[in-house]
Amino acid sequence: MKLYYLKKCGLLMLLLILNVVVVKAQSGSISGKIIDEANQPLPGAAVFIDGTSLGTQTDVNGNYKISGIKSGNVSVTVRFVGYVEQKKQVTISTTPLVLNFSLVPENKSLNEVVVIGYGSVAKKDLTGAVTAVSSKDFQRGNIVSPEQLIAGKVSGVQITSNSGAPGSGSTIRIRGGASLNASNDPLIVIDGVPVSVGAISGAANPLSLINPNDIETFTVLKDASATAIYGSRASNGVILITTKKGSSGKPVVSFNSQLSASTLGSQIDVLSAQELRDYVTNNPRATAQYIGYLGESNTNWQNEIYQTATNSDNNLSISGAVKNIPYRVAVGYLDQRGVLLRDKLNRTSGSLSVTPKFFDNHLKVDVNVKGSLSKSRFANQGAIGAALQFDPTQPVYEENIFGGFFEYANGSGANAVPNPNAPRNPMGLIMQREDNSEVNRSLGNIQLDYMFHFLPELHANLNLGYDVAKGTGSTFVPEFAAQSFSTRGSRTQYLQEINNKIGEFYLNYNKNLRSLNSNINVTAGYGYYDNRTTNFNYPNLRANGDVIPGTEPTFPFDIPRNNLQSYYGRMIYTLSDKYIVSASIRTDGSSRFSEDVRWGVFPSASFTWRAKSESFLQNVQSLSDLKLRVSYGITGQQDGISNFSYLPNYAVSQNDSQYQFGNQFFNLFVPIAYDSNIKWEETETYNAGIDYGFLNNRINGSIDVYFKKTKDLLANVPIPVGSNFNNFLLTNIGNVENRGLEFNISADAIKTKDFNWNLGFNLTLNRSRITNLTLVPDPNFNILVGGFSGGTGGTIQTHSVGFEPFSFYVYKQVYDTNGKPLEGVYEDLNNDGVISEAGDLYRYKSPAPDALLGFSTQLNYKKWSFSTVLRANFGNYMYNNVASNFGVERNILNPSGYVANATSEIFRSQFINNQYLSDYYIENASFLRMDNIGLGYNLGRLSKASSANLRLNLNCQNVFVISNYSGLDPEIGNGIDFSLYPRPRTFSLGLNLDF
Repeated sequence: MKLYYLKKCGLLMLLLILNVVVVKAQSGSISGKIIDEANQPLPGAAVFIDGTSLGTQTDVNGNYKISGIKSGNVSVTVRFVGYVEQKKQVTISTTPLVLNFSLVPENKSLNEVVVIGYGSVAKKDLTGAVTAVSSKDFQRGNIVSPEQLIAGKVSGVQITSNSGAPGSGSTIRIRGGASLNASNDPLIVIDGVPVSVGAISGAANPLSLINPNDIETFTVLKDASATAIYGSRASNGVILITTKKGSSGKPVVSFNSQLSASTLGSQIDVLSAQELRDYVTNNPRATAQYIGYLGESNTNWQNEIYQTATNSDNNLSISGAVKNIPYRVAVGYLDQRGVLLRDKLNRTSGSLSVTPKFFDNHLKVDVNVKGSLSKSRFANQGAIGAALQFDPTQPVYEENIFGGFFEYANGSGANAVPNPNAPRNPMGLIMQREDNSEVNRSLGNIQLDYMFHFLPELHANLNLGYDVAKGTGSTFVPEFAAQSFSTRGSRTQYLQEINNKIGEFYLNYNKNLRSLNSNINVTAGYGYYDNRTTNFNYPNLRANGDVIPGTEPTFPFDIPRNNLQSYYGRMIYTLSDKYIVSASIRTDGSSRFSEDVRWGVFPSASFTWRAKSESFLQNVQSLSDLKLRVSYGITGQQDGISNFSYLPNYAVSQNDSQYQFGNQFFNLFVPIAYDSNIKWEETETYNAGIDYGFLNNRINGSIDVYFKKTKDLLANVPIPVGSNFNNFLLTNIGNVENRGLEFNISADAIKTKDFNWNLGFNLTLNRSRITNLTLVPDPNFNILVGGFSGGTGGTIQTHSVGFEPFSFYVYKQVYDTNGKPLEGVYEDLNNDGVISEAGDLYRYKSPAPDALLGFSTQLNYKKWSFSTVLRANFGNYMYNNVASNFGVERNILNPSGYVANATSEIFRSQFINNQYLSDYYIENASFLRMDNIGLGYNLGRLSKASSANLRLNLNCQNVFVISNYSGLDPEIGNGIDFSLYPRPRTFSLGLNLDF
């Protein structure tokens, strides 16, 4: 028995020995060295075999060794802080393997945090078409409104200033907009608060009430995967603005001051006084009466109404931390004057940011408060058109009953009355009108972000915010002024209060799932948005305070109000740091729609492949980033319509439109057309994009292609006479499509210790097309839009199926053999022998550019810096309404009993009468504009004993424009040029003092 057990134990020992031998025969080892891009060793780098517990760290010389690795194919990963992770696939055998790695530094720009809707992600993990612009890349110079900071900087974004007036607004379009009748303005969110970009009484541009000096970054969300989390407000894109915050450390005081001078770049070419005399006296159609109207003065009316305007912009900020509570306090004062006489804006602004943390950083609080007080004096812009038209042979002043300003009048002396058909004296229009406003605005919020102790991956976020404003103003024209002579002067006043509030709460769960080599980020929340406006109504008064009959308001005030409730969610799943799937959904309920269609659902989905993380590209050192994106989503639209479009409404007539019963007069209640089933516009967006980077991202950019289709357009369409009590009805009808391409590239051409040179270029191609406007297809159906100056109720544009929105709708001009247009001669396009609007108007070109280009460059050499920004539009056309209105003989020899002036267009066309609908006046308005050029010098510390740093800069804004357009400026948003307030050329000297 003992022998039996000894044999058994011996056999067992033999088997164990053989098993160890077999195991050793099936394992191997690897060793090698880890170095950086300069061939220097990297001690402490982690080296491990994927899917096992085998791993080690490099020694002080960068060497490593791992033994006991099972034979076969394995993946070896190397990680080191600040460097790009590398993986290599190798085959393990009994022969020791030498495997070396050369790591490249991690690109910091790819790990920059980018703000997105309800959260933030690393730039490398973005799944949508998103562009972030930080303060170091902003436009420089005389910037007084936030949107100007990124003009020409972002592909797909077109920013067009509406005029050159102080505080004037801009038209912002992202990928061409998505609607015909509703709003095409993007949603703008400042520090988590959606802001109203609609008009505020007394402020031409609500955004100008925000101090650009307080802004840190802009993030533009363009495709639906990025914007759908904002649901019904995101069809036109979203712009997220993040303002500057405080930071830990000792206080930093910054003072910025700019002094500038604005001048008129050029004038519209009109006849001089002598040219007008020669034209009239040598004209066989000019009777002695017209010759007798001519005066002896030589007045350049444009010189009279324009000035060189001086401006100043001063800002002071203090940032730091008190007892580990970061803060930033800033105040600013802007004094801006317009190139039009008496035009000015004064803005006092302030902001406060406090960002404390409590409970071992589990509770983060972000408090933001911004406020501004703006006082404006508006010049009468009617003087701009009058300066082109008023007789230059007449003096500015003369003895009369009109306050001493020359006017064409009927009668003489005390019995003189201004000729009602003649233009008014431009200087009289400006000097005899007081138009003042005061606007107070404040917006702010408090955000609480709590990280749960028992589950640190889970955060709860509460955001409570407001946007309130009060605009008040008045106008006064004295009783003797010709512009209000028939009413014996005028007094008006207005008062508007805006009170918008928001409340949002969401949960965010962000978890690294190491066992699955993945990450999941889930957000779910609720939002409530209440928007209320109070408009106070006042009668119009004469200069002496008497009420002008018929202007008494029916109600003392009205309170338009709407609210929106939202539920939203988003999931982002990342696998192996290569594949990212994102999906979001939002449902919005708006009080602007009936209960049957009140709620809209807006989903999105996207997929991103970080190809650079694949093993076959990791060792391509020249390639620092390669990411492919595809996305789809639906967004909505409700802005641009009234609060009660789905309900039967009645308008109350004015007191001068009463109905008489016997000896009494009663106001009428007039029904307004309505559609009880009116609902959301919906925009579907498809997007595919590539993000790329080379040479450690010294060269980087993106390419995107997109397709947008908006259906159920909110459109004002003609309806049969007598139906629904109106000629037009706002309803859901029609579709419009947008498709385009965006290309961005940025390059650090030179990057050394003393010399850095960065270049940026972006290109946008966009084309819009209307695909439907009627319930039953009708290729001949038009919606006439685009009113112009001259005639009565005329329009020059149309919405038509198969064409771009706002296409020009004109006659085809006929020319003689010398290329001169023949007055009143047009092509008979339908060959019926009669020229008529019904049969011979055709769609011709559009104001929308086919291509947008932006170029910027910045050079830094030691203490010197130089920068410039250029923009270009190609393929955009303009209706020259100044030429069609003022460039004909009838404007000079007016049958209403006066002589007026004309533009030099009269010598080219030689038209006697206005030809408003001729395509002769549709011009190619493509242009190249240099927005800004600047030179700076950093003086550094002012003294050894002082920490103060001083920087000086010189800038010129609106440097030049190159265009074949014959008008004053080729950049007008709606494509109709009539007496635009000129954009000035501004020279500025600035200093920045930090200590």
